[in-house]
Amino acid sequence: MKGPEALPPGEYDALQRFVFDRARVRGELVRLDEAWREVQRRREYPPSVRGALGELTAASVLLAATLKLEGGALVLQIQGGAPVELLVVECQANLTLRATARWDGGLGHLAPTASLAELAAGSRCAITLDPGDRLTAYQGVVPLEGTTPSQVLERYMARSEQIPTLFALAADEDRAAGVLLQRLPQMGGKPSPEADPDLWNRATHLFRTLTGAELLQLPGRDILRRLFHEEDLRVFESVPVRFSCRCSRDRVARVIRMIGGEEARGVLDERGELEVVCEFCGERYVFDRNDTERALADRSAGAPPPAI
Repeated sequence: MKGPEALPPGEYDALQRFVFDRARVRGELVRLDEAWREVQRRREYPPSVRGALGELTAASVLLAATLKLEGGALVLQIQGGAPVELLVVECQANLTLRATARWDGGLGHLAPTASLAELAAGSRCAITLDPGDRLTAYQGVVPLEGTTPSQVLERYMARSEQIPTLFALAADEDRAAGVLLQRLPQMGGKPSPEADPDLWNRATHLFRTLTGAELLQLPGRDILRRLFHEEDLRVFESVPVRFSCRCSRDRVARVIRMIGGEEARGVLDERGELEVVCEFCGERYVFDRNDTERALADRSAGAPPPAI
């Protein structure tokens, strides 16, 4: 990989929040450098898949940062289509992330710049909010509408959450980046006397002028200055983002309990061992017969996790 364009200290693998003082409009800007390259080190992705996954990874951080997850996680999935069967990103409340994709190999007829709609035709877009602590998760699912990750997520937010939200996303082999702009409901349903009623329209117009090259190459403050230099904008300190996989031998044991003794013992009879490979990081977990029986007998860990 070539080296990415240099950025000021504090802008690598970081999320930065900003708000407009005279309107209920907020935004976030994220840059993923080493975190994104760490995702790619775990598996080689074709250029078209890499681009889509990178943009979705940046978007998942932006979405997770808008929520109060209190130790939970946001999971963004494009699933059920072809030739790419699954694109999935998980972002924890502390802004650690992991991501992966699955495809059937039939990508040869697609250009490296193929759209998300071409990559995952017939898919659904699902966003799951897992609050953790064994609380009930919430999931919104909509058909894949739009050709790019930005369009798909904007239409998801309009249909599922009814919150006007704009995305600008870009990714290459070195960096994934994104900006989110969101219009919040008025407090009490009424605007304050000092509110600027036209700010959202102006901000939307300016936001749409941002290019992918600028998003990947310019420092965050330069982007915000170029777009909104005439607006009253408050920019907050950046928050670090990093790659981290949550897989563990204990989580695999819980999955074994979930599939049940009959199926697990059937695999052991056939293969002599039970092997699970984490799709996110490639870690390999092997359970022999004794390990498997201990996992099946242990009921202290509760329900299985949603993913290894």
